[in-house]
This record gives sequence, structure tokens and C-alpha cells, in this order.
Amino acid sequence: MVYAMIVRNKVRSIFDQINAGNYQPMVDGLGTPFEYIFHGEHALGGRRTSKEAMHRWWERVFRLLPGAKFDVRDVLVSGGPWNTRIAVRAQVSGPLPDGERYENTVFQFMTLKWGKVVSVETVEDLQVLERALRAVAEAGNEEALAPPIIG
Repeated sequence: MVYAMIVRNKVRSIFDQINAGNYQPMVDGLGTPFEYIFHGEHALGGRRTSKEAMHRWWERVFRLLPGAKFDVRDVLVSGGPWNTRIAVRAQVSGPLPDGERYENTVFQFMTLKWGKVVSVETVEDLQVLERALRAVAEAGNEEALAPPIIG
């Protein structure tokens, strides 16, 4: 289906832009209203429903895990433009301050309505993520232990 191919390419393009340090296209793609949930009680966890909170969240991601990159492995698309369901499986990896590497699998489930993302749910191996955040905190970045950004 042509529509599914267009959506898959757009999702991959957004991740490529995030890998280049530009999260703005992701934020621009959010609908009104939207909900972004990242599971877990940690510095990157929480529920966001405003673009301002998403900006603050992405800035935190780049401060805590600079150099982290996403390698999109699968993008599954179902439905039409009025209600599109998207599932993404990606590997995320990057350097940590202690010389180790952060390596995790990200699962993201999205709903798209008429070209805008109205919901995102992100799941990772939280033990791996929390170990990485502890390493960042132990290297002097206390923000890695901060409460989630919500709003």
C-alpha cells in the first residue's frame, strides 16, 4: 500500500533527523491534542501533552545521552489516514561517561490521524536505561536522577 510506504519513510526520516540532533520535525508532527508516554519513573519517563514539555524533554535527552543514535529496524503501519497505527522497533546506542556504551531496544507505538501524531507510547528495557542514567549521574550530571518532565 502506497500510504503505508509513505508513512514508513516519514517515520524513518524523523529518526534520521533526531540522529542529526534536530528533534523539531518530531515536535512539529504532533497533533492537537497529543499524548506522549515514556514508561518508567526516571528522568526520561512520564507523560507529556504539550509541545513545550516535549521541547524540554528532548533537550534533556540530548544532555543526558549525547551521541545516542537510533537504528530503526522495523516500522509497521496499519490503517488509513484517518486512524493510522504505527509500531517501531529500533536499537538505540551511544557512549556513556564511564566509557561504556548504552545499548537498548526501543519499542514505540503511535497513532496518527490525518497526518498528525496524537499518541506515542515508548517502552525500553528500563533496567538498562536506569543503569545508563546512574552512570551519567555518577559522572556529575545530577539531572539524570531528576523526576520526569510532565505537562
